[in-house]
Amino acid sequence: MALKHRHARWIPIAIGVLSAAFVAACSSPAAANVATAVLPTPVPPAALATLAPPKPAPAAADGPNVAIENFNYVAADLTVKAGTTVVWTNHDDVEHTVTASDNSFSSQSIPTDGQYSYTFNTPGTYSYFCAIHPFMTAKVIVQ
Repeated sequence: MALKHRHARWIPIAIGVLSAAFVAACSSPAAANVATAVLPTPVPPAALATLAPPKPAPAAADGPNVAIENFNYVAADLTVKAGTTVVWTNHDDVEHTVTASDNSFSSQSIPTDGQYSYTFNTPGTYSYFCAIHPFMTAKVIVQ
């Protein structure tokens, strides 16, 4: 019986040593590289992009255009002939308006990529601003 107990002590130690050797052999760096190199990415890289997709360009108008960009009217001073239709296009991510200082014309809120047009029939200087952001000012000179 004494012999049986002596072998019983070494069996768990032998199993532990063999298990450790087996784990070490199976987890070599070469085996890890092969396993990860074959796995496909679960989400396509394009789906992970943080930038919004580009917006389509609005259709070009026949007359002069004023862009609303970075809280500015570009061109701030525009000279046109009487009877000309001017088109404003909002390229900002917030709404803006085109409001005449003398209230002769006024747009509703223009959303992003939205447009507003007005035909200037009478010669004169028309100052305008954004009713939402009054620091935004410009003018149209009609000849």
